[in-house]
Amino acid sequence: MRWTKSAKSIAFLALVPAVGLAVALAVLLPSWLAPAPAGDDRTTAAPGAGRAEAEAAPAAADGAAVSPRRAAPTEAAAKAPATGPYLYKGFGIDTCEAPAVSSLRAWSGTRYRAIGVYFAGHGRACPEQHNLSPQWFQGAKWAGWRVLPVYLGGQAPCVKNKHKRRYAIGPDPYQQGMTEARVAVKRARAYGIMPRSPLYLDIEAYDLKNRSCKDVTLRFVRSWSREVRRFGYIAGFYSSANSGVRHLAEARAKGYTDLPSVMWFARWRVPPSAYGEKWLPEKAWHPNRRIHQYAGHVLESHGGRKLRIDRNWVDAPVAVIQ
Repeated sequence: MRWTKSAKSIAFLALVPAVGLAVALAVLLPSWLAPAPAGDDRTTAAPGAGRAEAEAAPAAADGAAVSPRRAAPTEAAAKAPATGPYLYKGFGIDTCEAPAVSSLRAWSGTRYRAIGVYFAGHGRACPEQHNLSPQWFQGAKWAGWRVLPVYLGGQAPCVKNKHKRRYAIGPDPYQQGMTEARVAVKRARAYGIMPRSPLYLDIEAYDLKNRSCKDVTLRFVRSWSREVRRFGYIAGFYSSANSGVRHLAEARAKGYTDLPSVMWFARWRVPPSAYGEKWLPEKAWHPNRRIHQYAGHVLESHGGRKLRIDRNWVDAPVAVIQ
């Protein structure tokens, strides 16, 4: 088509509002969805896996070990929803074994409105999880609770807890990280935990003086985080502030990519504060990307139901329950 001078002028004037609208939309786009530069730890849009047409309820335990060569989930990948995560700011708890929904209802009058749940992982201290089911997650949702899904699998070879040493990361941390991420995603789907949800990888405290152990652990964490994101979930990370959290903050400062997008740090016997941790730079994992576990193994009773909990202050994404 040939353009006359007047036609070109009209086309240019029509383009101006469109360009302005595009700029406005770019400004309003949530930081969770905005493309991140290399080395940044923000969650980026990624291909996700939709819920399978037919899914069996997950088994109670993940087995004694996970083979690093385990096959990938067979579900066809689907594009993750193009909206941001659900965020929660306030007090929360986590428990070794998920309490009954009736206990959550009994605690409805407390300040706690979020609960960390060990939904998967062969390294869990409470592997049976008798109460967990897709119905439990629905019940927790309708009882007004936000869920923080926690995965505890492979652990650092130099983990300080002697009971966790049998779950030490194997000789191929990259492949094992991918495999365990797929296990986490598959279990999350089966429970109705949808893409855009965070999955928090629990790595218990380990020896930062052991360089080879640190390298293996970091490779595992990065691989796990990358694979979780590939299926449309948000990669989170839990560890001691003086151990895993400090290690990942150092890795971030060195420019490592594929790090978790949300940081859940344990430092007890201090006031709850998501942004007062000395090993986390002020602008790292900020905003709405931190959880502080500030007390542990506390016995509390509300509404006639007694639970042993860890206390948390949450400013972070929570699960999207179908």
